[in-house]
Amino acid sequence: MNEDNFVPVYLFTGFLEGGKTTFIQKTLEDKRFNNGDRTLLLICEEGMEEYDTKDFEKSHIYPRVIEDKDELNPINLQKLYTEVHGQRVMIEYNGMWTMNDLLNALPDSWAIYQIMNFTDANTFLNYNQNMRSLVVDKLSNCELTVFNRFDKATMDKMEFHKIVRGVSRRCDIAYEYTDGTSEYDDIEDPLPFDINADTIEVEERDYALWYRDINEEPEKYDGKRVHLKAMAAMNPKFPKGTIALGRKIMTCCVEDITFCWLASLCDEQLDLTKPKWFDVTFTVKMQKHKLYKGKGPVLVVEKLTPAEAPLQEVATFY
Repeated sequence: MNEDNFVPVYLFTGFLEGGKTTFIQKTLEDKRFNNGDRTLLLICEEGMEEYDTKDFEKSHIYPRVIEDKDELNPINLQKLYTEVHGQRVMIEYNGMWTMNDLLNALPDSWAIYQIMNFTDANTFLNYNQNMRSLVVDKLSNCELTVFNRFDKATMDKMEFHKIVRGVSRRCDIAYEYTDGTSEYDDIEDPLPFDINADTIEVEERDYALWYRDINEEPEKYDGKRVHLKAMAAMNPKFPKGTIALGRKIMTCCVEDITFCWLASLCDEQLDLTKPKWFDVTFTVKMQKHKLYKGKGPVLVVEKLTPAEAPLQEVATFY
C-alpha cells in the first residue's frame, strides 16, 4: 500500500487525569492542525475533564467513546471511521490498556504518525512503583512525554528524567509547571563508556544501556571494537559459524526478562549445548545477516575467553 493511502493516527497515551483531554482539545482548536480534515476522535477513557463539543460538528470532529476493550478491534474501528467519512484519527488511549492491545486492533490501513504521553507529575512516581510494566509500556514508543502539574519547589526533575531514560533515550521530555510556565528537559545523558575509544569497554552494569544504544543507533558502532562479558548460545537453525552473544535484560519486572542478543560470527568450535559466559572482544560490522532478515549490527568475534557469570546475571537499565 502506498504511504499516501494510510490513515494517519495521532495517539495520546497516559494515565487518568494526566492531561490528555486538555491537550487534545487545544490541538483541535488550533487552526494550524485542524484545517478541516474529517477527524474521528476515539475516546477510550473518560476522566474529570470533558470535551467542549459545541464546535466539533462544524469543525468536522466526530467523537466516539470506546467503553470496553472488546470494542477495540479492526472491524469496529473501521466501521466507526467509515461512518464519519474520516480522513484521520485521534485516539485518547486508556492508560490501563497495553499498547499491544491497540496495535493489534488497528485496521491494516491505519498508521500511527505520532505518539505523545501525558502524566500527572503528582501520581507518576506511584504509578512507576506499583504499575511499572504499564509505565514502561507507555514510554517505550512515545516521541514526547509531558509531566503536567510539576512543582519546581518540591519535585526533582532528575528523578523523573532517570525513569524515562531507563526506558527510552529517544523520547523527549517536557515539564508543565504549576506556575504556568513550561520547559523541555535539557539534562545530558552521556553514555557510561567511551564510544571513541580504540576498544569500547562495556562494564557488566552497563550492558543494557549498550544493547539499547547499539540497537537505536547501530550505524555509529560500525567498525568499532568492543569488549564486554556476554553469554554465548547456539541454535541448530543458525547459519554455520554464527552464534548468539548477549545477556538477559529486565526492563520493568521479572515477567519481561528476555535474552537480548546479537548475531555473532565466530570461527572457534564451541560446545554450546548449554549457554556459557565469556569475556569477548569483537568488531561491529553493519551488514546483512539471515537472522536479521536484512542489515544489522553483526559482531565479528576476535577473542573469546571463558568467564564466570556476573554477580547480577540479569542486566537492567537502572
